[in-house]
Amino acid sequence: MKEQSSLSRRSFLRRSLAASTAFAIPVIVPACALGRAGRPAASERIVLGHIGVGDRGSYLLSETIQIKNAQVVAVCDVKKDRREKAVKVVDDTYSSTSCAMYNNSEELIARKDIDAIVVGSCDHWHVLHSLAGIRSGKGVYVEKPLGLTIEEDQALKKTVHKHDGIFQFGTQQRSAREFWQACNLVRNGYIGKLKEIQVWAPPSVAGGPTEAAPVPATLDYDRWLGQAPFTPYTLERDSNKWWWHISDYATGFIAGWGIHPVDIALWGAGDLLRTPCTIEGTGVFPKEGVCNCATDWNIKLAYDSGVLVDFRAAPAPPDWLKKYGAEDSSHGTAFIGDQGWVYVRRGEIVTSQKELAKLKFPDTDKVRLYESKHHLRNFVDCVRDHKPTVAPIDDAVEADLFCMNCDAAIRLKQKLRWDPVKEKFIGAGSDEANARHSRTMRAPWTLKEA
Repeated sequence: MKEQSSLSRRSFLRRSLAASTAFAIPVIVPACALGRAGRPAASERIVLGHIGVGDRGSYLLSETIQIKNAQVVAVCDVKKDRREKAVKVVDDTYSSTSCAMYNNSEELIARKDIDAIVVGSCDHWHVLHSLAGIRSGKGVYVEKPLGLTIEEDQALKKTVHKHDGIFQFGTQQRSAREFWQACNLVRNGYIGKLKEIQVWAPPSVAGGPTEAAPVPATLDYDRWLGQAPFTPYTLERDSNKWWWHISDYATGFIAGWGIHPVDIALWGAGDLLRTPCTIEGTGVFPKEGVCNCATDWNIKLAYDSGVLVDFRAAPAPPDWLKKYGAEDSSHGTAFIGDQGWVYVRRGEIVTSQKELAKLKFPDTDKVRLYESKHHLRNFVDCVRDHKPTVAPIDDAVEADLFCMNCDAAIRLKQKLRWDPVKEKFIGAGSDEANARHSRTMRAPWTLKEA
């Protein structure tokens, strides 16, 4: 394992230059350190560590190593082959051999030379990794969804605010132009008074081997399980082919994918979806295999503001697709007002009045949403400047709780009422629903600060 000094790059460079001036001894500094070769000086770069470099995590790594004012110096993964592959990617990119690798996240987070961490670990690790990062004074970018319980999300939100931490949620659609355009149209009344939002996303899958199997030699299975209950290893249990859809580790695609179009619904509606609401619907859950998250759902949320949200598993109903002229039924968000509508998905925006899709918003508009053109670059810049990101902690928790509440309603088969200020269910059925706010973590993992 390659280790690096705890002395930060910026501190090292500053001391080296100061020493060379004091003793009048010529010092040869690499061109890249001085900011040539198309990169800022080392003293101006944000130093990053990546935790979780699997399928999604490796994509995040491929993005950050291309950001000129960022420098990846360490990676962590509980799979030996993955972390070795990630180190090679980093070293090949920088033409160096300096990237360190870790099996335990605590060792990476303890490094004082790292400014921020990028968390691409399994869902059940997201909050624990983020808490550790914020408590150590580092900026945190974390993949979606956020937590497995409301208690986890609340603990992280409280910690981010307590430490004035820089936090970016991995709902990257906020950094895509079509979503920014759609939400600005809604916020500024271009489709009139908002009446309804239609949201749909891919469902979870069923199945998965249930027979015990040998743990792969490259996997630290106990560390992979972390806070989750101990369960004997089953074939490919650690592959996102299955764990994404097992409730010990995730909420399934009702949150894992659904949170993308849900986040856009919340961004576009603003305070209209911050009133109390009722939640009711139906869901289908697997009866065989290791997967046990919803493979179908049809949920209605009625807000006291008068807005109705219709949240469904894909494919979208044919009449929805016909109305918007949409060919892809896998995901989307549609806002319906009393004077028009706007439908948006990745790479596409369609409006009832065609000119609205490319409208240049006048300065007289009341709302101009935060504009970001690259989600990870926005995070790096915000760490550098210590400013809010485009997907901050409060918005992350709001979207996460929306998905958790929908899951609770269909699992309990009850009509529930949610109070967003108290962040709890109220009225009939609330005791059983609120009991889902937390769950026991396997020792020694805990939400409490050591």
